[in-house]
Amino acid sequence: MHQQSKGVETAILVHIAVSAAASQEDLLEFQELALSAGVKPIDVVTAQCRTPTAKYFIGQGKAEEIRDLVQRHHSSVVLVNHALSASQERNLEILCGCRVVDRTGLILDIFASRARTFEGKLQVELAQLQHLSTRLIRGWTHLERQKGGIGLRGPGETQLETDRRLIRGRIKNLEKRLEKVRIQRDQSRQSRRRAQIPTVSLVGYTNAGKSTLFNRLTRSNVYVAHQLFATLDPTVRRVMLPNGKPIVLADTVGFIRHLPHDLVAAFRATLLETQEASLLIHVIDISSASVQDHIAQVNTVLTEISANNIPQLEIYNKIDLVSGTEPHLEYNIEKNPAKVWISSQTGEGIDLLRDALAEIFS
Repeated sequence: MHQQSKGVETAILVHIAVSAAASQEDLLEFQELALSAGVKPIDVVTAQCRTPTAKYFIGQGKAEEIRDLVQRHHSSVVLVNHALSASQERNLEILCGCRVVDRTGLILDIFASRARTFEGKLQVELAQLQHLSTRLIRGWTHLERQKGGIGLRGPGETQLETDRRLIRGRIKNLEKRLEKVRIQRDQSRQSRRRAQIPTVSLVGYTNAGKSTLFNRLTRSNVYVAHQLFATLDPTVRRVMLPNGKPIVLADTVGFIRHLPHDLVAAFRATLLETQEASLLIHVIDISSASVQDHIAQVNTVLTEISANNIPQLEIYNKIDLVSGTEPHLEYNIEKNPAKVWISSQTGEGIDLLRDALAEIFS
């Protein structure tokens, strides 16, 4: 018999490849997301889907295959590596007899478990409510909405409208509170500008090593873990450069491919640290097999938040995992520091990075 660990949910992963390109890398990342959410993947179903179906997104045969695996393994949840509509999610739940969570819902769940600060919790709740507002019907399936006639009119539609109104009110309330946070952060940035202290923001793909580098540069103790979205709450520290000049360094949430738009919108207060920065330190995991893809994904999100015109210093991190790679500094055609090869874990090349920052802000 299948033994389930107490307190650990088991999941069937469904990986839908719309195109064959980068499919394997996307699947590995999805498995990392599932582990970060605290579930135990016990089987993976892969499917090719160029034209999604309205009912299940995937075909009837694949949907039934997933149902059979759920019953065989007694799984409590099915995780789908794609954005599903509310009706597709509901239809799969009815067929499989368990919860179905799409990629957006999975990332939101990870964010909810990581949020520690008041601001972070507000931002996650806002993103969750925006996502939930399109899926309200599933909570009231025991009430009639569409039928007419005596005894069948009444509370269904009214309850749905009431829920929507309550959620809209809560969203407005959260947006007002986040606006206050934005104003407070803006006042802090104005104080730094008056003191002529430049802000440097760490950006990069999730799990690229931003927090480890942040701890190296600031001698802080920010939470670090080998998992996706280990950092959610923004942290700001002052750093003294070798030339005696101070900068303010900001650690931010990592980016990922297919980042839900609800999250980008909800985290605008945090991302303002990136939008208002004097320099972006783009941390890149050189040991990853998809370096160029990760760089492109980060630049796409930076364009979405209007931060693509801010100067970048590219940091190629984790050289300790790539044999034959030594720490070094590269300059661009304007003779300015452009790329630094380092290891934030071992400390190799950190002095080169400090020197590069001192040169940029000299």
